[in-house]
Amino acid sequence: MPLNKNIKRILVIGSGPIVIGQAAEFDYAGTQACRALKEVGLEVILVNSNPATIMTDKAMADKIYIEPLTLDTLKRIIELEKPDSILSTLGGQTGLTLSMQLAKEGFLERHNVRLLGASLDTIDKAEDRQLFKDAMMEIGEPVIPSTVVNDVRSAVDFASEIGYPVIIRPAFTLGGTGGGIAHSETELREIAAGGLRLSPINQVLVEKCIAGWKEIEFEVIRDSAGNAVTVCSMENVDPVGVHTGDSIVVAPAMTLSSAEYAMLRSAALNIISALKIEGGCNCQFALKPDSFEYAVIEVNPRVSRSSALASKATGYPIAKVAAKIAIGYTLDEIQNAVTGKTTAFFEPAIDYVVVKFPKWPFDKFVYAKRTLGSQMKATGEVMAIGTSFEQAVMKAVRGAEISLDSLNMPELAELDDNEIRGRLHNCDDQRLFVIFEALKRGISCEEIRDITKIDIWFLHKLNNLAKIEKELAKGFDNELYLKAKKLGYPDWVIERISGQKIKKPVSAAFKMVDTCAAEFPAETPYFYSTFDDENEAEEFKEHRADGKKTVIVFGSGPIRIGQGIEFDYASVHCVWALKRAGFDVVIVNNNPETVSTDFDTADRLYFEPLTPEDVMHIINTEKPYGVVVAFGGQTAIKLAKFLEAQGVRILGTPADSIDAAEDRERFDNLLEQHNITRPKGATVMTTDEALKAAGVLGYPVLMRPSYVLGGQNMIIAFCDEDIIEYMNIILSHNIENPVLIDKYLMGIEIEIDAICDGEDILIPGIMEHIERAGVHSGDSIAVYPAWNVTGPQIQLLTEYTKKLAVSLKTQGLINIQYVIHENKIYVIEVNPRSSRTIPYISKVTGVPMVELATRAMLGEKLRDMGYGTGLYRTPPYVAVKVPVFSFEKLVDVDTHLGPEMKSTGEVLGIGKSLDEALYKGLVAAGYNMTKRGGVLITVRDIDKFEIVDTAKRFVELGFKLYATKGSAEVIRKAGIEVETVNKIHESDDNVITLLESGKVSYIISTSSKGRIPTRDSVRIRRKAVELAIPCLTSIDTANALANSLRSRYSQYSTELVDINNMRSDHVKLKFTKMHGCGNDYLYFNCFEQEIISPESLSVSLSDRHFGIGGDGVVLILPSDVADAKMRMFNLDGSEGKMCGNAIRCVAKYLYDNGIVKKDEMSIETLSGIKKLKLYFQNGKVNSATVDMGPAVLEPSKIPVNLDGDRVISRPVRIDGGEYKITCVSIGNPHCVVFVDNLDNLDIQKIGPMFEYNPLFPERVNVEFITVLNRATLKMRVWERGSGETWSCGTGACAAAVAAVLNGYCPMNEDITVRLKGGNLVIRYTGDTVYMTGNAVKIYDGEVEV
Repeated sequence: MPLNKNIKRILVIGSGPIVIGQAAEFDYAGTQACRALKEVGLEVILVNSNPATIMTDKAMADKIYIEPLTLDTLKRIIELEKPDSILSTLGGQTGLTLSMQLAKEGFLERHNVRLLGASLDTIDKAEDRQLFKDAMMEIGEPVIPSTVVNDVRSAVDFASEIGYPVIIRPAFTLGGTGGGIAHSETELREIAAGGLRLSPINQVLVEKCIAGWKEIEFEVIRDSAGNAVTVCSMENVDPVGVHTGDSIVVAPAMTLSSAEYAMLRSAALNIISALKIEGGCNCQFALKPDSFEYAVIEVNPRVSRSSALASKATGYPIAKVAAKIAIGYTLDEIQNAVTGKTTAFFEPAIDYVVVKFPKWPFDKFVYAKRTLGSQMKATGEVMAIGTSFEQAVMKAVRGAEISLDSLNMPELAELDDNEIRGRLHNCDDQRLFVIFEALKRGISCEEIRDITKIDIWFLHKLNNLAKIEKELAKGFDNELYLKAKKLGYPDWVIERISGQKIKKPVSAAFKMVDTCAAEFPAETPYFYSTFDDENEAEEFKEHRADGKKTVIVFGSGPIRIGQGIEFDYASVHCVWALKRAGFDVVIVNNNPETVSTDFDTADRLYFEPLTPEDVMHIINTEKPYGVVVAFGGQTAIKLAKFLEAQGVRILGTPADSIDAAEDRERFDNLLEQHNITRPKGATVMTTDEALKAAGVLGYPVLMRPSYVLGGQNMIIAFCDEDIIEYMNIILSHNIENPVLIDKYLMGIEIEIDAICDGEDILIPGIMEHIERAGVHSGDSIAVYPAWNVTGPQIQLLTEYTKKLAVSLKTQGLINIQYVIHENKIYVIEVNPRSSRTIPYISKVTGVPMVELATRAMLGEKLRDMGYGTGLYRTPPYVAVKVPVFSFEKLVDVDTHLGPEMKSTGEVLGIGKSLDEALYKGLVAAGYNMTKRGGVLITVRDIDKFEIVDTAKRFVELGFKLYATKGSAEVIRKAGIEVETVNKIHESDDNVITLLESGKVSYIISTSSKGRIPTRDSVRIRRKAVELAIPCLTSIDTANALANSLRSRYSQYSTELVDINNMRSDHVKLKFTKMHGCGNDYLYFNCFEQEIISPESLSVSLSDRHFGIGGDGVVLILPSDVADAKMRMFNLDGSEGKMCGNAIRCVAKYLYDNGIVKKDEMSIETLSGIKKLKLYFQNGKVNSATVDMGPAVLEPSKIPVNLDGDRVISRPVRIDGGEYKITCVSIGNPHCVVFVDNLDNLDIQKIGPMFEYNPLFPERVNVEFITVLNRATLKMRVWERGSGETWSCGTGACAAAVAAVLNGYCPMNEDITVRLKGGNLVIRYTGDTVYMTGNAVKIYDGEVEV
């Protein structure tokens, strides 16, 4: 079946920021899918909050919204763009869950949007634990004994029936988030409570634990005609109980008999058919090792992490095929892009072994709990291909960048046999190496199997490696050397084990991945190394020789904290730029999750570890013109010195310059030469040297190893104890390079990425961090353009950047971090390479930084590239990059931010102002932006002088303050009300009790001591993670959050920015400021100009300090059903249905400007067409009477959640207070309260209590009325979305109606309502309400936005 002709505009939902459990695989899958959809001529609209991806690049979709992945934002984009379809299966769990929620609400159906890839029924059956269980039982597929629960008590009851241990699996979460294995009721209560909280449908599965069974996965794909194929089988080396993302995985499955394989393959095809999945699907099975008994663990009805692995392992482009199936194609109609001959209805065959090895963040988090279970902890992974399991696992380990080049972990050699046996029982990230150590010591495969439940086939394979090491230790001949090479040993490891020099090193040959075990020739192949005779890469090159020079680009290896997807983005753009420049481009990388390792990114791909020996084998085969190391992060940079020593041409910045930036003495000389300052510092190798240096510099000091990325093992030391603790940890890593120790300066941190051609520079933009220096740049909220930097400072920063870049002979990219301390600029760090901010700045400024840097590397001059030199012009937007963390996955990790990077990903907010962009960024990062509740403050001494201002901001927003004793004392002295709470060690009724009570919305927690899990401050922050309470560990972040909460923005009032169609300059808009009875608005004539995002404009322009000032914005538009149309927006950007004061001003504008020359006119509003009678003075309108229409009294139509026909003087409780309310709608919902004294009324406190009370589902305007006499009322009004205003026309009408209904005033007579801004005259006839009041023009103006 060809392309479905009803599909024209398709919305693709991305997966958002990189978090543990949802990483770069969705960038790869989403990019592949978007390209496939565009190939067939569809208009693609993409929504994703992650700026670091190739997926959010301009070329990937027609419209790209880097916006928060929330329901509210998606609804607005769907309403704006009107897609006919939505593809939900390529955005991971995020995309799937959002699509499910939109469909369940009926939103998609109401807007005629089809769900592609997986129907709502399919998603429900796969993701809802009970429906899944029912569906499996219906088709005869076995499941593990389990029950679905919605509360902890039920979980405990079921566990008592089936016995412990049990596994908890929350519904609709990613990477096993919130899950775990419980061995006791205490553990179960804790895990179940967390899982229920994290599940969007408050549901967890409690399952009998079958830890020890084999875990097998099948990746299958099916089309709408029912055709289905198995793409790949995979086997977890670890048994069931370890999350598949944390397990070493082998493809194809190695230990299954033919009968077991056929049984599970049939089950997978049975499941995908029964669930009617159209696209890719991952089925996970548990198989009892000693029988044919199996059970279905779970099914992912979408492209997943395993899909990326299966895709790269086989060469079958699963995401591309899934996207084409979603739009109507069948498998036999989709061509296999690797062979160019077969179709997608051809099951891949592989004649090699693939091993996936996880990359964990425990090197970053010294105190993290390393135990592995059902909740994923790995940040990334590497993939290795070999002719045997032994060869592949050896490649995987040395490519994982864990400081190991074989399975020998030095620290294990120091343990005795009993300790090693004990360690075998620990299921953690070091288990593979413990097993290998045990095998070397003669502990049998059978004993290890009984302890670990790992299949004995894998243990025998590992034992082969242990045996050859014993042989090598005695020395080797040529035969043994070749055997070791075929088992995956690098030369330097063979020499180390044997103590013998290799006289004639052999060079690797390369085999091809072609999806069909060489049955058909490949068009776009990739290669892996072996030590066989035939070199298929060489043959392929000779066959395709076209005279082009070859350039090799080295990728960035596994995703980890400090080196994420941003470097893959840069590598891919470098490849594309080199291809455009006419080169034959080769990429080398070992990360299966990325776009760089997609089959058609480069001309050739080598799936190999990025180590010196491995890359030299490739260089020997490819004989390149040059290589590029500048875009692969520290992974590639580390190769520079070695490659230069081998005589390999490095394109761009020379290796010596990279060294000059890292070498303390050389760099200091360079700074001195240019009269540029840096914080005072020293280099040390021992603890004594460090203590001595700190004594000279004075505390606090910043400590870090040289040659690091992501601030790894970086701390701020406040005392001698900190230095001793730090040096003990750092010296245990056997460091070769010195530790750097600097005086810590707490100033404004500035970051600059520049492109240099050796003579000149281009700076696309200057970024400023919200947090002061001391929080790692990757964990800081970064703002572009910098907003606190003066003109002279910008000039100086530009000069410094040029001097440093040119002096370092930079050809390509350079990243420089500065700190402005006491108005003086200091250099913190210079990195002559790509940085993590490159994608974000490229997208916001429109400067293709990697392309220009690549051209500069090749010798082209910046002045000839069309973007100029120096500081690039600033666009009319502010962009805010907000970090995202994965703390809920990492037990015992302190969340306090400091100089060592902890974030796993990032999101971007783009807006017209800092307030707007920051609001969007915080929402995208997962902050719920709650504006009520409590704030807990517990800060270190050095922050106490600043905390008072922060506390004031939260009090002004209406928050209640709680603080620990020291902090409370400082706050109370400033005259601010605060409740003191005990620290954990001080009492049983302490800060933890408070957090568990649900009273706290935000925590501000800073400490000079951190890291160790037993400390009070760390325990508070960990409790915040458990309870999902935002915890701010920097005063600057807390202030930014308070400012954002105060800014009035909401998810409905920000501008939706399509980065493919961003304004290049500010736009000038004409407006008229007018008021009716003091109710002032900014009026825009839309007969003559187009207004983009009036919601956002209303928030920014209505601000009386930073905007024009007013109660909101009103648009005057043409109408098909009346003389004109009015749209009115409140201070918070929400759209009001009607405004009595504004409609009179609209009529005045229309008449006075000659648009409608009538003394009676009709104006269309959201609450219907309103008729007006105009009155004149000197030929201009000075007042008008408006027929406001009937007063709506029926509760459901107002709306108010109360029963009865009317709500008149009805007693209710609002936040503990007793009130008698009368409810009425005059186009807007109103609640009227009669009071004796308006002057004593604390409307700022009471107003929001009414506005946000659950009684009023659409919020409410509340009028407080004092009756002066039967014809006069006095009123104060709190308007929803605006707060207290000087006047409200519909509110005055509601007050008069309520006064009549309560018997205070007569019907059908004029009632004067006195307001802050003047008087309105209201008449209620019973059938309609008339309002008469003035309309006054203040001035005409023009504003630039």
